[in-house]
Amino acid sequence: MRIGYGWDSHEFKPGIPLMIGGVELAHDKGLAGHSDGDVLLHAITDALLGAVAAGDIRSYFPPSDPKWKGAKSAIFLEEALKQVARAGYAIANVDSTLILAEPKIGPHASRIQARVAELLRIKPGAVGIKAKTPEGMGTDNAAIAHVTVLLEKKLPRKKKAKRKIHPAKRRK
Repeated sequence: MRIGYGWDSHEFKPGIPLMIGGVELAHDKGLAGHSDGDVLLHAITDALLGAVAAGDIRSYFPPSDPKWKGAKSAIFLEEALKQVARAGYAIANVDSTLILAEPKIGPHASRIQARVAELLRIKPGAVGIKAKTPEGMGTDNAAIAHVTVLLEKKLPRKKKAKRKIHPAKRRK
């Protein structure tokens, strides 16, 4: 088993869509970032990469590279999934906590959970989505995501035994 932890934050900015967990939420501001600013997918990506000691999101998708400007964070997640598979692991579960003053995540949690599960190719019941408000921490204009992942070693697939055909039944 392996455990990974990821963390990300982005500041709110008017005029851009708000993406959280691969879901666009109705809000008057989005999260500023080089890509689409999806703090949840960024934190999951880092947690997955960290769990298999494969670096971090910046080592694969540097913000200095204009090619990633506005990119969908699902691309980053897909690379992390490749690294997890390459290392011989599979995701057992993901647990996340979002910290933001608004919008309220509760009404959107099940959609976010379903989308994250779809992107990770796991069951929704293996994805925890929780949200808290910053409660006077001075981060009202930002969104923060904390994520923990648990990976399990994949069992090697058993090779199917070749069926032996009785010599009398072989085609001639």
